[in-house]
Amino acid sequence: MDPAVKRQALRLLTYGLYVVTARADGELAAGTVNWLTQCSFAPPLVAVGVKEDSHLGPLISRAGAFAVNILGADQRGLAQDFFRPTRLEDGRLNGHAFAPGPATGAPVLEEVPAWFEARVVETVRRGDHVLVVGEVVEAGVRDGSARPLEMWDTGWFYGG
Repeated sequence: MDPAVKRQALRLLTYGLYVVTARADGELAAGTVNWLTQCSFAPPLVAVGVKEDSHLGPLISRAGAFAVNILGADQRGLAQDFFRPTRLEDGRLNGHAFAPGPATGAPVLEEVPAWFEARVVETVRRGDHVLVVGEVVEAGVRDGSARPLEMWDTGWFYGG
């Protein structure tokens, strides 16, 4: 296989951008992810790919739950703020206001147009990412007319 062709083909897959968060034993973690999809209607399941060597992956495992903060098309800067390690200062997560999710306690960012919480039902470890399957247990929408932030719109690439 030609590595350049493989990379080009895989980079044509479409992705949104999300901030995934978790809380366990008073510890918080958050990170921007793009490998996320709904994979079942009944029950409502989502699958998210998280770097195996990140702080977020192990914390999701310990918590058994996570929250997905769906970013709006104008929130590229917010996505960038969660490319760096998680920092809690003055009650803000990487500089952003949040509240504990009502079902899991995972941080829900106050400025995102929509969010949901999920409980882990399965984990698959392969390669450099862990695939976490979660059942959606709570959700909220603040702006139903918002257009989600998509990787293609940022000029960034992650994958291939």
